[in-house]
Amino acid sequence: MNVAALSSIAPGIAPTLDPASGARGLYIGGAWLWPAGRKAIPVMDPSTETKLADVPDATVDDALAAVEAAAAAAAGWRATPPRRRSEILRRCFDLMTARSEELATLISLENGKALRDARGEVAYAAEFFRWNAEEAVRISGDFALSPAGGNHIIVDYEPMGICVLITPWNFPAAMATRKIAPALAAGCTVVLKPASETPLTAYVLAALYEEAGVPPGVVNVLTTSAPGEVTAAMLADPRVRKLSFTGSTPVGRTLLAEAAKHVISCSMELGGNAPLIVFDDADLGVAVEGAMLAKMRNAGEACTAANRFYVQSGIHDRFAAALTARMAALAVGPGTQAGTECGPMITAKAVDKIERLVGDALARGATLHCGGTRPAGAGFYYPPTVLADVPADAMMAGEEIFGPVAALTRFETEDEAVALANATEYGLAGYVFTRDLARGLRVSRRLEVGMVGLNRGLVSDPAAPFGGTKQSGLGREGGTHGVLEFLEAKYIATTL
Repeated sequence: MNVAALSSIAPGIAPTLDPASGARGLYIGGAWLWPAGRKAIPVMDPSTETKLADVPDATVDDALAAVEAAAAAAAGWRATPPRRRSEILRRCFDLMTARSEELATLISLENGKALRDARGEVAYAAEFFRWNAEEAVRISGDFALSPAGGNHIIVDYEPMGICVLITPWNFPAAMATRKIAPALAAGCTVVLKPASETPLTAYVLAALYEEAGVPPGVVNVLTTSAPGEVTAAMLADPRVRKLSFTGSTPVGRTLLAEAAKHVISCSMELGGNAPLIVFDDADLGVAVEGAMLAKMRNAGEACTAANRFYVQSGIHDRFAAALTARMAALAVGPGTQAGTECGPMITAKAVDKIERLVGDALARGATLHCGGTRPAGAGFYYPPTVLADVPADAMMAGEEIFGPVAALTRFETEDEAVALANATEYGLAGYVFTRDLARGLRVSRRLEVGMVGLNRGLVSDPAAPFGGTKQSGLGREGGTHGVLEFLEAKYIATTL
């Protein structure tokens, strides 16, 4: 794999990789930099609690250097013909696909997710380049006669400018490509700040983009232990015109306030509290398989993960028994280990939160069907857990669990299910299982969410608009909407 010298920053991980060609520091202006005096950020293996590598801890000066590099590359990239941008993006897709197994192994190492989930993430992440390669040559404007007939209306679309992209730790490849690909398709240059828990994938991919033909400065990558200070400095630069953030709602609110000081366009994909509704007439097998996918993708560490399970009384006990059997049978272990179906959580703090939420639910009357006990030994593990009779006042009914815990609650009527599902400040995703298509569509429309999985447990698709309502964010990523987030409409009035 001619992309990352992991043997130079993480000895022993991947000795087959070319040590001269990879991530050796901050990636700014097409160069790998570890400025003198910069501290190191350790990257830990959550499966073993051992250090994988060190990456540089960027300062405000480094961030402003990245903005400068993006500014220097902006005019050239903006002037690059759409077809050429498209070909480069397609080459990124081809390279990611060709090296998918090595990328998946790296993701599994630094994130802990099961290798099967990491493989799925790489395929999903690469697809954003293929989709946006096609979108790059289809950015069109409008031409019309004004209603009064006095002039013609021409609407053109222009690249927004320099974009600051901030991504979380749970999908280190996909969250980056979901932002980078449409930004590049639109003609923007970017500075990416990946999460410091899982930065290796972002640096490896930066080298891959360079190999694919992305010019120096078009994509810049930096890691920092002071994200607030560093991000604020970049947003204060008048050349930065876009902020795209994926992460928690509290952090999103802070970033929105900071961006408002400079009137910067924002896209925000924030927290979730997804309801999963199972009606009595649902196909039990379909509902259980859908629930497993909606809950256990990435071991539950996903903003779209089913957080609250509302199951109608007539099917509740059978669904609970079947789901419990499936959850209890999952193989837990290191992500890279063959056969692992549920890897570790990202940090000890994440396990602490899950343990707190489960303990609170049990104290309030929930019943434990499986799991529920934190294992001893190394690694940030928590077992797949099923709770039933979880009351509405349990903390996990209002907070993202972000772990392998399914919280079940009975309901009787459709109106009750919808009311329970909507009783949250979040509105990212929801799931509905029923054989009655009319009811399925009716309930889907009533749910206050941006995305609904109807009789399926997966909603993410590069060809579809991803995003939420209420406190779950602003804007959309993916589909034709994704590129528009990085474009400004310009209106020209003319008389012909």
